[in-house]
Amino acid sequence: MKTTRFTAHQLGLIAIVVAAIVWSTGGLFIKLLSQNAFTILCYRSGFAALIFGVWYGKKVFRFSGRTLIVMLFYTALLTSFVVANKLTTAANAIFLQYTAPIYLILLEPVLFKFRQPKINLLTLFVCLLGMALFFLGDLHFDNLKGILIALSSGVFLAGLMLSQRYNHPERHEAALFWGNILVFLLFLPSAVQAPLPSPTEWTMLAFLGLIQIGVGYMFFTYGLKRVYAIESSLLAMLEPVLNPIWVMIGYGEIPSITAGIGGGIIIGMLVLRSILADRANYAPHPQPDEQHPGKPV
Repeated sequence: MKTTRFTAHQLGLIAIVVAAIVWSTGGLFIKLLSQNAFTILCYRSGFAALIFGVWYGKKVFRFSGRTLIVMLFYTALLTSFVVANKLTTAANAIFLQYTAPIYLILLEPVLFKFRQPKINLLTLFVCLLGMALFFLGDLHFDNLKGILIALSSGVFLAGLMLSQRYNHPERHEAALFWGNILVFLLFLPSAVQAPLPSPTEWTMLAFLGLIQIGVGYMFFTYGLKRVYAIESSLLAMLEPVLNPIWVMIGYGEIPSITAGIGGGIIIGMLVLRSILADRANYAPHPQPDEQHPGKPV
Protein backbone atom coordinates (compact mmCIF):
# COMPACT_ATOMS: atom_id res chain seq x y z
CA MET A 1 0.00 0.00 0.00
CA LYS A 2 1.41 3.35 -1.06
CA THR A 3 1.77 5.92 1.70
CA THR A 4 1.13 9.60 1.07
CA ARG A 5 3.90 11.97 2.08
CA PHE A 6 3.28 15.65 2.55
CA THR A 7 5.76 18.11 1.13
CA ALA A 8 7.37 20.71 3.39
CA HIS A 9 5.16 23.36 1.82
CA GLN A 10 1.99 21.34 2.45
CA LEU A 11 3.01 20.75 6.07
CA GLY A 12 3.58 24.49 6.43
CA LEU A 13 0.11 25.27 5.11
CA ILE A 14 -1.44 22.74 7.49
CA ALA A 15 0.49 24.23 10.42
CA ILE A 16 -0.77 27.76 9.65
CA VAL A 17 -4.36 26.51 9.43
CA VAL A 18 -4.00 24.68 12.76
CA ALA A 19 -2.57 27.83 14.37
CA ALA A 20 -5.46 29.97 13.12
CA ILE A 21 -8.02 27.44 14.37
CA VAL A 22 -6.35 27.24 17.78
CA TRP A 23 -6.13 31.02 18.10
CA SER A 24 -9.80 31.38 17.18
CA THR A 25 -10.92 29.50 20.31
CA GLY A 26 -9.79 32.29 22.63
CA GLY A 27 -13.01 34.28 22.52
CA LEU A 28 -15.16 31.30 23.53
CA PHE A 29 -13.15 30.36 26.62
CA ILE A 30 -12.82 33.98 27.73
CA LYS A 31 -16.62 34.23 27.54
CA LEU A 32 -17.19 30.96 29.42
CA LEU A 33 -14.84 31.75 32.31
CA SER A 34 -16.47 33.44 35.30
CA GLN A 35 -13.27 35.25 36.33
CA ASN A 36 -12.78 38.89 35.43
CA ALA A 37 -10.49 39.85 32.55
CA PHE A 38 -7.47 40.61 34.76
CA THR A 39 -7.60 37.27 36.56
CA ILE A 40 -7.88 35.43 33.24
CA LEU A 41 -4.92 37.40 31.91
CA CYS A 42 -2.79 36.45 34.90
CA TYR A 43 -3.43 32.73 34.73
CA ARG A 44 -3.32 32.50 30.93
CA SER A 45 -0.01 34.33 30.64
CA GLY A 46 1.43 32.27 33.48
CA PHE A 47 0.72 29.08 31.55
CA ALA A 48 1.95 30.66 28.28
CA ALA A 49 5.24 31.78 29.85
CA LEU A 50 5.71 28.25 31.20
CA ILE A 51 5.41 26.55 27.82
CA PHE A 52 7.51 29.21 26.05
CA GLY A 53 10.23 28.86 28.68
CA VAL A 54 10.30 25.07 28.41
CA TRP A 55 10.10 24.97 24.61
CA TYR A 56 12.51 27.79 23.70
CA GLY A 57 14.95 27.36 26.58
CA LYS A 58 17.95 29.69 26.49
CA LYS A 59 16.44 31.75 23.64
CA VAL A 60 14.15 33.53 26.11
CA PHE A 61 17.15 35.18 27.78
CA ARG A 62 18.23 37.04 24.63
CA PHE A 63 17.09 40.46 25.77
CA SER A 64 17.59 44.02 24.47
CA GLY A 65 16.05 47.49 24.67
CA ARG A 66 13.95 46.74 21.59
CA THR A 67 12.67 43.61 23.29
CA LEU A 68 11.30 45.79 26.08
CA ILE A 69 9.30 47.86 23.57
CA VAL A 70 7.82 44.67 22.08
CA MET A 71 6.94 43.49 25.58
CA LEU A 72 4.97 46.65 26.28
CA PHE A 73 2.98 46.40 23.05
CA TYR A 74 2.38 42.71 23.69
CA THR A 75 1.13 43.40 27.21
CA ALA A 76 -1.22 46.12 25.96
CA LEU A 77 -2.46 43.85 23.17
CA LEU A 78 -3.30 40.90 25.42
CA THR A 79 -4.93 43.15 28.00
CA SER A 80 -7.10 45.08 25.55
CA PHE A 81 -8.26 41.94 23.74
CA VAL A 82 -9.35 40.04 26.85
CA VAL A 83 -11.01 43.11 28.39
CA ALA A 84 -12.83 43.82 25.11
CA ASN A 85 -14.14 40.24 25.01
CA LYS A 86 -15.68 40.77 28.43
CA LEU A 87 -17.25 44.13 27.54
CA THR A 88 -18.51 43.56 23.99
CA THR A 89 -19.19 40.69 21.59
CA ALA A 90 -16.39 38.35 20.55
CA ALA A 91 -17.06 39.35 16.93
CA ASN A 92 -16.43 43.02 17.74
CA ALA A 93 -13.28 42.18 19.70
CA ILE A 94 -11.64 40.07 17.00
CA PHE A 95 -12.80 42.00 13.92
CA LEU A 96 -11.68 45.34 15.36
CA GLN A 97 -8.35 43.84 16.36
CA TYR A 98 -7.87 42.98 12.70
CA THR A 99 -7.93 46.68 11.86
CA ALA A 100 -4.18 46.54 12.61
CA PRO A 101 -3.27 46.47 8.88
CA ILE A 102 -4.97 49.87 8.51
CA TYR A 103 -2.40 51.42 10.84
CA LEU A 104 0.40 49.52 9.11
CA ILE A 105 -0.79 50.89 5.76
CA LEU A 106 -0.49 54.40 7.20
CA LEU A 107 2.81 53.95 9.02
CA GLU A 108 4.95 51.50 7.05
CA PRO A 109 5.56 53.75 4.00
CA VAL A 110 6.76 56.47 6.38
CA LEU A 111 8.90 54.25 8.59
CA PHE A 112 10.39 52.11 5.82
CA LYS A 113 10.41 54.82 3.14
CA PHE A 114 8.54 53.32 0.23
CA ARG A 115 5.87 54.80 -1.99
CA GLN A 116 2.26 54.46 -0.88
CA PRO A 117 0.44 52.35 -3.51
CA LYS A 118 -3.11 53.23 -4.54
CA ILE A 119 -4.43 49.87 -3.35
CA ASN A 120 -3.45 50.87 0.19
CA LEU A 121 -5.54 54.03 0.03
CA LEU A 122 -8.50 52.05 -1.32
CA THR A 123 -8.03 49.48 1.46
CA LEU A 124 -8.00 52.23 4.07
CA PHE A 125 -11.22 53.75 2.75
CA VAL A 126 -13.09 50.42 2.55
CA CYS A 127 -11.91 49.30 6.01
CA LEU A 128 -13.03 52.59 7.53
CA LEU A 129 -16.43 51.94 5.96
CA GLY A 130 -16.48 48.51 7.61
CA MET A 131 -15.52 50.03 10.96
CA ALA A 132 -18.34 52.55 10.64
CA LEU A 133 -20.84 49.69 10.44
CA PHE A 134 -19.72 48.49 13.88
CA PHE A 135 -20.58 51.85 15.38
CA LEU A 136 -23.89 52.08 13.56
CA GLY A 137 -25.01 48.64 14.65
CA ASP A 138 -23.58 48.20 18.14
CA LEU A 139 -22.99 51.71 19.41
CA HIS A 140 -24.77 52.31 22.70
CA PHE A 141 -23.50 53.44 26.06
CA ASP A 142 -23.08 50.02 27.68
CA ASN A 143 -21.16 48.75 24.63
CA LEU A 144 -19.13 51.81 23.66
CA LYS A 145 -16.29 51.13 26.10
CA GLY A 146 -15.80 47.58 24.84
CA ILE A 147 -15.78 48.70 21.20
CA LEU A 148 -13.21 51.43 21.87
CA ILE A 149 -10.97 49.00 23.77
CA ALA A 150 -11.33 46.47 20.94
CA LEU A 151 -10.35 49.20 18.49
CA SER A 152 -7.28 49.99 20.60
CA SER A 153 -6.20 46.34 20.39
CA GLY A 154 -5.79 46.86 16.64
CA VAL A 155 -3.44 49.76 17.36
CA PHE A 156 -1.43 47.64 19.79
CA LEU A 157 -1.24 44.73 17.34
CA ALA A 158 0.12 47.07 14.67
CA GLY A 159 2.64 48.39 17.21
CA LEU A 160 3.66 44.85 18.08
CA MET A 161 4.23 43.96 14.44
CA LEU A 162 6.26 47.09 13.75
CA SER A 163 8.35 46.79 16.91
CA GLN A 164 9.11 43.14 16.17
CA ARG A 165 10.32 44.16 12.71
CA TYR A 166 12.90 46.36 14.45
CA ASN A 167 13.66 43.64 16.98
CA HIS A 168 16.27 41.05 16.06
CA PRO A 169 14.65 37.75 14.92
CA GLU A 170 16.68 35.85 17.52
CA ARG A 171 14.96 37.86 20.26
CA HIS A 172 11.34 37.39 19.10
CA GLU A 173 10.73 34.46 21.44
CA ALA A 174 12.26 36.35 24.37
CA ALA A 175 9.91 39.30 23.78
CA LEU A 176 6.85 37.05 23.98
CA PHE A 177 8.14 35.09 26.97
CA TRP A 178 8.86 38.20 29.03
CA GLY A 179 5.70 39.85 27.78
CA ASN A 180 3.72 37.01 29.32
CA ILE A 181 5.78 37.27 32.52
CA LEU A 182 4.93 40.99 32.68
CA VAL A 183 1.20 40.32 32.18
CA PHE A 184 1.31 37.62 34.86
CA LEU A 185 2.96 39.93 37.39
CA LEU A 186 0.76 42.93 36.60
CA PHE A 187 -2.46 41.04 37.23
CA LEU A 188 -1.28 38.66 39.94
CA PRO A 189 -2.96 40.80 42.65
CA SER A 190 -6.31 40.32 40.90
CA ALA A 191 -5.81 36.55 40.75
CA VAL A 192 -4.78 36.40 44.42
CA GLN A 193 -7.91 38.27 45.53
CA ALA A 194 -10.26 36.23 43.35
CA PRO A 195 -11.68 32.81 44.38
CA LEU A 196 -9.69 29.84 43.13
CA PRO A 197 -10.92 28.52 39.78
CA SER A 198 -12.86 25.28 39.69
CA PRO A 199 -11.25 22.19 38.08
CA THR A 200 -13.17 22.95 34.85
CA GLU A 201 -12.00 26.56 34.92
CA TRP A 202 -8.41 25.49 35.55
CA THR A 203 -8.67 23.33 32.43
CA MET A 204 -9.93 26.24 30.34
CA LEU A 205 -7.26 28.60 31.69
CA ALA A 206 -4.55 26.04 31.00
CA PHE A 207 -5.90 25.57 27.48
CA LEU A 208 -5.79 29.32 26.84
CA GLY A 209 -2.17 29.59 27.95
CA LEU A 210 -0.63 26.29 26.88
CA ILE A 211 -2.60 25.61 23.70
CA GLN A 212 -4.31 28.76 22.39
CA ILE A 213 -1.21 30.96 22.85
CA GLY A 214 1.65 28.46 23.26
CA VAL A 215 0.91 25.70 20.76
CA GLY A 216 -0.78 28.14 18.37
CA TYR A 217 2.38 30.22 18.18
CA MET A 218 4.57 27.13 17.75
CA PHE A 219 2.52 25.86 14.80
CA PHE A 220 2.55 29.32 13.25
CA THR A 221 6.33 29.64 13.63
CA TYR A 222 6.79 26.19 12.05
CA GLY A 223 4.51 27.07 9.14
CA LEU A 224 6.07 30.48 8.44
CA LYS A 225 9.38 28.83 7.58
CA ARG A 226 7.72 26.71 4.88
CA VAL A 227 5.14 28.94 3.17
CA TYR A 228 5.05 32.30 1.40
CA ALA A 229 4.23 35.40 3.44
CA ILE A 230 1.05 36.00 1.42
CA GLU A 231 -0.16 32.46 2.20
CA SER A 232 0.38 32.89 5.92
CA SER A 233 -1.45 36.24 5.88
CA LEU A 234 -4.50 34.82 4.11
CA LEU A 235 -4.71 31.61 6.13
CA ALA A 236 -4.39 33.57 9.39
CA MET A 237 -7.63 35.33 8.41
CA LEU A 238 -9.39 32.11 9.46
CA GLU A 239 -9.07 33.35 13.04
CA PRO A 240 -11.51 36.30 12.87
CA VAL A 241 -13.87 34.22 10.75
CA LEU A 242 -13.98 31.26 13.14
CA ASN A 243 -13.81 33.13 16.46
CA PRO A 244 -17.43 34.42 16.42
CA ILE A 245 -18.64 31.03 15.15
CA TRP A 246 -17.20 29.15 18.15
CA VAL A 247 -18.68 31.75 20.51
CA MET A 248 -22.08 31.48 18.84
CA ILE A 249 -22.03 27.67 19.09
CA GLY A 250 -20.58 27.38 22.60
CA TYR A 251 -21.89 30.52 24.28
CA GLY A 252 -24.95 31.53 22.27
CA GLU A 253 -23.71 35.03 21.49
CA ILE A 254 -24.86 36.21 18.08
CA PRO A 255 -23.22 39.30 16.59
CA SER A 256 -25.40 41.99 15.07
CA ILE A 257 -25.99 41.89 11.33
CA THR A 258 -24.18 45.19 10.79
CA ALA A 259 -21.18 44.00 12.82
CA GLY A 260 -21.03 40.84 10.72
CA ILE A 261 -21.22 42.86 7.50
CA GLY A 262 -18.62 45.33 8.76
CA GLY A 263 -16.27 42.54 9.77
CA GLY A 264 -16.77 40.81 6.44
CA ILE A 265 -15.93 44.02 4.58
CA ILE A 266 -12.74 44.52 6.61
CA ILE A 267 -11.51 40.93 6.25
CA GLY A 268 -12.53 40.72 2.60
CA MET A 269 -10.73 43.94 1.69
CA LEU A 270 -7.59 42.91 3.56
CA VAL A 271 -7.57 39.58 1.73
CA LEU A 272 -8.02 41.33 -1.63
CA ARG A 273 -5.31 43.84 -0.81
CA SER A 274 -2.90 41.05 0.18
CA ILE A 275 -3.47 39.24 -3.11
CA LEU A 276 -3.18 42.34 -5.31
CA ALA A 277 -0.21 43.81 -3.47
CA ASP A 278 1.66 40.51 -3.61
CA ARG A 279 1.05 40.12 -7.36
CA ALA A 280 2.12 43.66 -8.13
CA ASN A 281 5.03 43.52 -5.71
CA TYR A 282 4.21 47.03 -4.50
CA ALA A 283 6.52 47.01 -1.53
CA PRO A 284 9.13 44.76 0.01
CA HIS A 285 7.50 42.18 2.24
CA PRO A 286 8.84 41.66 5.75
CA GLN A 287 10.58 38.40 6.38
CA PRO A 288 8.15 35.56 7.17
CA ASP A 289 8.98 35.39 10.86
CA GLU A 290 8.51 39.15 11.16
CA GLN A 291 5.12 39.49 9.53
CA HIS A 292 2.95 38.13 12.32
CA PRO A 293 5.20 38.24 15.38
CA GLY A 294 3.43 37.07 18.48
CA LYS A 295 -0.02 37.18 16.99
CA PRO A 296 -1.72 34.94 19.53
CA VAL A 297 -3.85 36.99 21.92
